Amino acid sequence: MTTPPPARRPSVLLVEDDDGVRRSTQLLLHGQGYQVRAHSVAKASLADPAAMTADYLVADYYLPDGDGIALLRALKTRGWTGRAVLMTGYPSPALTAQAEATGYAALLEKPLRTHELLDALGG
Repeated sequence: MTTPPPARRPSVLLVEDDDGVRRSTQLLLHGQGYQVRAHSVAKASLADPAAMTADYLVADYYLPDGDGIALLRALKTRGWTGRAVLMTGYPSPALTAQAEATGYAALLEKPLRTHELLDALGG
């Protein structure tokens, strides 16, 4: 008797510079069945070969080497087509509009609420 291969877990590219937020978000997503690749800066996430196969992007707006808007633009330029969620501690109508125009499905305010993040990923 052969065992069927395990189901593929959806993958998330998580980009957050705050160590505590990054780790807690990574653990939350992992616990919900996601495979998570986490980075603290945009440059590292763009250099990660797994970035282009990620199903989802969860990115902070403010990053030490740029911002989440530029990160999503760079990924899209390379052909990435996943679902993206932007998070920030400083939401505004202007940022919401900019995020939507760039292709983010949602802008979430930090601290993140578990159900809001999961809802945003689920569509």
